[in-house]
Amino acid sequence: MLKEERQQTILNEVELHNRILLTDIAETLDVSIDTVRRDVKELDSENKLRKVHGGAISLGFTTNSARNTNIYALDQKVLIAQKAISLLKDGAVIFVDGGTTCMELTRLIPDSLKLTCFTISLPVAMELSIKPNITVIFIGGQIAKESQIAIGANAIHNLSEIKVDFSFIGTGYVDAAYGLTEFDWDIVQLKKAVIKAAKKTVLLSISEKLNSQHRYKTCDISAINTMVTELDPNDAMLQAFKNHEIRIL
Repeated sequence: MLKEERQQTILNEVELHNRILLTDIAETLDVSIDTVRRDVKELDSENKLRKVHGGAISLGFTTNSARNTNIYALDQKVLIAQKAISLLKDGAVIFVDGGTTCMELTRLIPDSLKLTCFTISLPVAMELSIKPNITVIFIGGQIAKESQIAIGANAIHNLSEIKVDFSFIGTGYVDAAYGLTEFDWDIVQLKKAVIKAAKKTVLLSISEKLNSQHRYKTCDISAINTMVTELDPNDAMLQAFKNHEIRIL
């Protein structure tokens, strides 16, 4: 495989999943970790991604700006957010996850809507704080510098003491048979706590993540009440999820 092809594969993966591990990409490309490390370093120098210890993260995941448009599949994520807004009712108590799709949901919440919103995401909390009728409660803990979310035992403990009407979450990987998965064990523990803290869990996911899986399991697909994608609910790609009696938007 040519260097240009390798680097394009790396960019595709990091844009889709926000964060990747060098070991995973080396296995996918069937090259050495040193080769992938050199590719990632070069892509970082060209400002196409951000190199971090053991991997890389997308610029859209890290840029902390008032309106970051350097986001992969932005149009699809906006459409997902628009669909998810239909689930919100005045007076609801919700949880909003971190990540680019949940951030689009946050931006589109109408100023007139009265909500109480819990979040572990600093960018989400800041965006919500400008909404006049939303009470924002930040669930504290150790801050993950790349994703700017609270992680660790304190965040998990705080989540165990609340019960929200809806939790809106993202995921790195989702499969109808295997459920939701991630490559980060700490993130899995956090998402498990989020799901337990919600009466209903809503998954926001672009269709490119469907039928994918990774090392650590967050939950069975049956733990999700509603899944929102940019696709038409009757799209054939969603049939396997419908078989699990999940509401599809």
